Amino acid sequence: MKTTLQIKLIPDDTQRKALEDTMRVFNAACDVIADVAFREQCASKFVLQKLVYAHVRKQFGLSAQLTIRAIAKVVDAYKRDKSKQCVFKPTGAVVYDQRILSFKGLEAASILTLQGRLTVAMHMGDYQRLQFGRGHGQADLVRVDGVFYLLLVIETPTAPPIDPNGFIGVDLGIVQIACDSDGEAFSGETVENTRRRDHALRQSLQACGSRSARRHLQRIRRNEARFRRNQNHVLSKTLVAKAKDTGRGIKLEQLKHIRERTTVRKSDRAKHSGWSFFQLQSFIAYKAKREGVVVQYVDPRNTSRQCAACGHLDKANRKSQSRFQCVSCGHVANADQNAAINIAARANVNSPRVAHDDNNGWFECSHKPRPLGRGN
Repeated sequence: MKTTLQIKLIPDDTQRKALEDTMRVFNAACDVIADVAFREQCASKFVLQKLVYAHVRKQFGLSAQLTIRAIAKVVDAYKRDKSKQCVFKPTGAVVYDQRILSFKGLEAASILTLQGRLTVAMHMGDYQRLQFGRGHGQADLVRVDGVFYLLLVIETPTAPPIDPNGFIGVDLGIVQIACDSDGEAFSGETVENTRRRDHALRQSLQACGSRSARRHLQRIRRNEARFRRNQNHVLSKTLVAKAKDTGRGIKLEQLKHIRERTTVRKSDRAKHSGWSFFQLQSFIAYKAKREGVVVQYVDPRNTSRQCAACGHLDKANRKSQSRFQCVSCGHVANADQNAAINIAARANVNSPRVAHDDNNGWFECSHKPRPLGRGN
């Protein structure tokens, strides 16, 4: 499995300017290449190279290999969506390979710039030093909040897939970030309190509009993103460890386009838009793959309205955000745990049929998205 290792660079003032100039010129060259690619409707790296290579080298003064990497970056971006022309930010990533980037042990990197090769000091923590030997050879030079990093692709060993003896269903939400089918819940209170505090402060700073207020807004954005990412890392690690220790797999909801398919009250819009479910699911997926834990995705529709005991489906079953009481059999449970049990029992969305025991019958489940109400 390929993962990314983030390595901090510590350039001096001269090196910083050289890196910034190289990044700016590299992305300007990408814009010119993208214009040709879109005009010619060309997504072939070899054909595009014949069209632009000499011109780009002459106009921007890039080295031969940096020009090749710029062409490859444009082709990769253009292949994602051929209907529109790609535009690259001046601070976009610069793609390096082994010909134009090498490492001097664990202390420095030799990086090709417009001013030639520069040996730039690096800073790595214990984890980076341990994983560094698995480097794959390609790295992206990026600038985040004025700090330069190398994002190094590494080969991470994965365990062979475990044949699961069952599945842990995981219901994702906002009040409870996650609740599994064993009844363990992970409260979202801390995250929500942080979001409310930052939201109020953000409104005050936006009303002020001064330069220092804008800088403060950027700090808030970074701090909140780091906080959410850390919470999702901790939660995903806990779920994967539980699944591995019990020899089970994990079933998650297929939540693609969920924001377009759901409606919320106006007062809940900020909370809803700040829901980082995709990041959490992606963390669970790659951590599970590394540990050999099977992850499957299921259709989430009506998991909150269906009784996990008798299978009866009714909107009235969901009494409140936290309380579930079946109007048919009287089964009472925490609503999130009830949904998680239903998720654990459902078939993978990649299966041609979805098993659902409703009055001892089966039905075929189409996976076309449909509008969902607040109760789902």
